[in-house]
Amino acid sequence: MSMSTRRTIGLLAVLGMVVLAGCLGGPGGTDAGTDGAVPTTAAGDTPTSTTTAANSTSAGELSVHLLNVGQGSSTLIIGPDGETVLIDTGDWRDDGDDVIAYLEAQGVTRIDHLVTTHPDADHIGGHAAVIEHFETNADGIGAVYDPGIASSSATYDAYLDAVEAHDVTLYRTQAGDSIHMSGAEARVLAPPEGYLANEDSNENSIVLHLQFGASSFLLPGDGEATSEEYLIDTYGDSLDSTVLAAGHHGSQSSTSEAFLETVSPQAAVISSAYDSQYGHPHEEVLSRLDARSIPTYWTATHGTIRFTSNGSAVTVATQQNAPTTATELRTGEPIEPGTSGDLTERFVIRADGSGTALITDTETTEPSDTATASGARDTALEVVEINADAEGDDAENLNDEYVAFENTGASSLNLSGWELADDADHTYTIPEGTVLDPGEQITVHTGSGTDTETDLYWGHSRPVWNNNGDTVIVRDATGTVVIEEAY
Repeated sequence: MSMSTRRTIGLLAVLGMVVLAGCLGGPGGTDAGTDGAVPTTAAGDTPTSTTTAANSTSAGELSVHLLNVGQGSSTLIIGPDGETVLIDTGDWRDDGDDVIAYLEAQGVTRIDHLVTTHPDADHIGGHAAVIEHFETNADGIGAVYDPGIASSSATYDAYLDAVEAHDVTLYRTQAGDSIHMSGAEARVLAPPEGYLANEDSNENSIVLHLQFGASSFLLPGDGEATSEEYLIDTYGDSLDSTVLAAGHHGSQSSTSEAFLETVSPQAAVISSAYDSQYGHPHEEVLSRLDARSIPTYWTATHGTIRFTSNGSAVTVATQQNAPTTATELRTGEPIEPGTSGDLTERFVIRADGSGTALITDTETTEPSDTATASGARDTALEVVEINADAEGDDAENLNDEYVAFENTGASSLNLSGWELADDADHTYTIPEGTVLDPGEQITVHTGSGTDTETDLYWGHSRPVWNNNGDTVIVRDATGTVVIEEAY
């Protein structure tokens, strides 16, 4: 054990004596772990947070960002009130540079909660640099959460040295603890007290379950078969989650059939390098995901991936368009770790389990001979009402922002795959099987709800139609513009 680790143990022994109010079912106490590295302290009560993310999440939304850090992992969570959780910091060879750059681009000035899932260098590689940066150049680190299993690596020593140097509060964190977030629930599901699998570091990763309204996220670190079995036996169907981060970078030892059956995710995300030296993600995992038709996102081809929840629908945004069929992930073009650039919203997952593509791969064809002078083709579909200014606060009444259409022709219109867009290229794809008979109307609401024959729901998390004027654009299934109506 290095001298720096011994110094840190002394510091943590003092922290273990702090009396914490309002702990939520954590193991509590100050008993040392079997390696003596980090004393047990329930993580129920944490320092008061500040508003830390200026531009990345609107009020009333929660966003989960899976950063493209190559063969490693780093996840940024921004709560509905701007509170931040950073889970892991990527590989040691990057030394936190890409993570810090991304946080700064999101307007993050403080990390309220820094979670160490486990001590592997591809997960804590940027810890020392991140702590140093935010403690010296920004508004600091609120607290660090660690499962309490030590490592002999220089990367781990540097992390603990940074904690000690900047006097950052460090909690040993186990099943039953909670990370207090304003407006959202963050429960620690693992590791259990006493640990699993002879204290294997992967199997004792901190597993976090994040709940915001009807949407939820399960983030299992590098947990493998033993961790997954523990989770299933302990929590059962309460593991059900909208989005699952595949354990251990998509290794075949994780994301088992039984685990997928219990979690029942509507989307999965994998963080690993395109040319992973370990072959991640393994084909066995991709086949399991594909067998359940779970849309799967991979940081190596989609780049950084952001899931934004308004408490109901979850909108998926990526840096780059790529296949989401699990067994076709490798056909996507690689994107270098740390690549900067905007994310594009591509898909919406609704609370009822249905989903809608916001952008498709359909190529736009040249307008037909029946195109009008404005570039829009003659069609029996007409705009009959545009309600851009919802009653009250637009952002809080999204379903009162809508566009209504009518079939004014003499025959039915199959609208399957047609697209509705605005001047800013926000795009909604009309679901398959949508047929509008002569004289019938259909309304597309901006917010979330259950589609019917007369009402469709975009699932967008913020207003689309500008109150001061915009353009309603409709393209048919071939990509031809059939309506282009300004208001």
